[in-house]
Amino acid sequence: MPQFLTGMEVRNACREGSWTGPTCGLAPGFAQANLVILPADWAFDFLLFCQRNPQPCPLIEVTSPGVWSPALTTPTADLRSDLPGYRVWRHGELVEEPADIHHLWRDDLVSFLIGCSFTFEHALLAAGLPVRHLELNRNVPMFRTNIPCQPGGRFSGPLVVSMRPFQPADAIRAVQVSASFPGSHGAPVHLGFPEQIGIHDIAHPDYGDAVPVHDNELPLFWACGVTPQAVLQQARPPFAITHRPGCMFVTDLAEQRTVG
Repeated sequence: MPQFLTGMEVRNACREGSWTGPTCGLAPGFAQANLVILPADWAFDFLLFCQRNPQPCPLIEVTSPGVWSPALTTPTADLRSDLPGYRVWRHGELVEEPADIHHLWRDDLVSFLIGCSFTFEHALLAAGLPVRHLELNRNVPMFRTNIPCQPGGRFSGPLVVSMRPFQPADAIRAVQVSASFPGSHGAPVHLGFPEQIGIHDIAHPDYGDAVPVHDNELPLFWACGVTPQAVLQQARPPFAITHRPGCMFVTDLAEQRTVG
């Protein structure tokens, strides 16, 4: 895996087309973000959904209609090209996965940047906690659950979670470390017993790549910013764009953590 040290280095590689893979482990110390782009007449409902579901959808920035540069967090960026990959949705159906979205841009589009758990993985590693998908050079496994989100306007649907396995003592520390990153999903929403949240085969994630969970380990599940993609399939807006799961927008923001 290349050693991108800053968000700008990752974005430049994406813009040039030289990086098209997951962003986990890249630019340690810089906040990463999920992306949702919607027409303005759907944006308020989605903003309400995020406000009611702050753990899967912690907002970092919302742009004005037609604005493709997130001026508050990463003013030199272009959201149309600076991610490794995109997904295009029409009426809730995935129709395209382009490398950039310049050809799809419209003056009525509103972009939402949502915090990502990749942001706190650097802190997990610094605490001496192994992160399995990074060790294996894979994307994080993600699962749809049976946990319903709070409806917001026309948006409702299931919570999606990301999973990282740890030995029990490490699991306690992982909860403590991630809890100090509320803007990046915070502490896990569930640990152990995946069937209790509707996950029947942990070896087959709905998004991302599978990783082994050993007999002496607990799977920990964090709220995930892919939740909006599951919700879009249910709300069926006429048009939407998201990031490809695991292929995030890397900002210029330093990772945000609370002390306590």
